[in-house]
Amino acid sequence: MAKYKIRKFPASRIATIDVCEMGKRKHHVTGLIELDVTESRAKIKKYNQGKKERISFTAWLISVISSTLKKYETASSYLHSKYKLIIFEDINVSLVVEKDLQGQKVPIPLVIEKADEISLESITSQIADARSREFTDKDIVLQKKAAKLERLYYVLPGFMRRYFWKYLLKHPKIAYNKMGNVTITALGMLGKVNGWFIPVSVHPVCFGISSIIKKPGVVADKIEVREILKMTILLDHDVMDGANMARFISDLTKNIERGERL
Repeated sequence: MAKYKIRKFPASRIATIDVCEMGKRKHHVTGLIELDVTESRAKIKKYNQGKKERISFTAWLISVISSTLKKYETASSYLHSKYKLIIFEDINVSLVVEKDLQGQKVPIPLVIEKADEISLESITSQIADARSREFTDKDIVLQKKAAKLERLYYVLPGFMRRYFWKYLLKHPKIAYNKMGNVTITALGMLGKVNGWFIPVSVHPVCFGISSIIKKPGVVADKIEVREILKMTILLDHDVMDGANMARFISDLTKNIERGERL
């Protein structure tokens, strides 16, 4: 007889499954890019020298992504009906924080509001606080403590839970208030990932951050060891055309590689 064990399935994982199911219906265009972050990492190290409140690479990356998105406002906009876009003034970033719930690692999103405006120190602090704060399996995927109606979500059948997400996405103001307009998944910061991974998202724009890998690169016609970050970008083709996607990715690459905001 086969040996096995039964483990309780965390309620928070149910919402993750539903997000993946709804995300497959989005018209995302996927971009796979490599970024030379050697100079930027050196600038962060110099920035932190002698400072009590140090900034993290992830926090700086969120800041640069957000400030670049601000110049391409349609990238983070929501489609409202077939003929309108809702463009929110602020860039609110949903970042997945891994938490230990009942002995299992589960993703709990943190929404960083006005990520394009606040300081690098503030972003770093919010991420650190979210990682240290205690969570329970009653904390729903939408970051804030679950109200009574939201707690019912976990006991509903699948078709009713997905109706909730359909309703949410058809009402951009509610979606933005709950989960922001940008999401970043930094799986590469949790373990070494020598390659790209393609996330699934219901957001207009999503970034999948892999690990930083040392590779040979050409600098001033000389081969040097460089620190390379692989990143996946999902952009909603319903709200942004291909030409603007290319311009956005080009500007983002420049801003990251030259250490913008440091």
